[in-house]
Amino acid sequence: MALEDALAWREALAGARRRLVFTNGLFDLLHVGHARYLQAARALGDALLVGINGDKSAGTIKPGRPVVPAEERAELVAALGCVDAVVIFEDTTAGALVSRLRPDVYAKGGDWGQPGGRVPPEAAIVAAYGGRVAYLPYVPERSTSALIAQIRGTPDRE
Repeated sequence: MALEDALAWREALAGARRRLVFTNGLFDLLHVGHARYLQAARALGDALLVGINGDKSAGTIKPGRPVVPAEERAELVAALGCVDAVVIFEDTTAGALVSRLRPDVYAKGGDWGQPGGRVPPEAAIVAAYGGRVAYLPYVPERSTSALIAQIRGTPDRE
């Protein structure tokens, strides 16, 4: 979905008093951790919009990635039954998207938001407009980095 279409869709959801959940990430090699996370995110509202980091931003965040091009990652994520729409963005954070979309719930995986740990930069934006940030369970030992390491036969460095 193009950003302008996502914004129009968001307006329609708000007008119908339906809660939008937004999450974002690379979603490079889909695995069970992704599936469980996206299903849990969708359960937090009436619609789930997923932001996919474009190829340039993905490479900035994780050097040597992505393995799968953004358009294909977006198509795969959009094919999941729990996902209502996908938008590709090129920023290294989803801050600009969150500011414009103003989702009711912003979901991140449990590897974020731990006491003393990483806090997503989008959390402050969500708090400023009164939205909710939800940290969802992390599936241990299920990550794209672990899959790549397994394929290469090297230890996971994530």
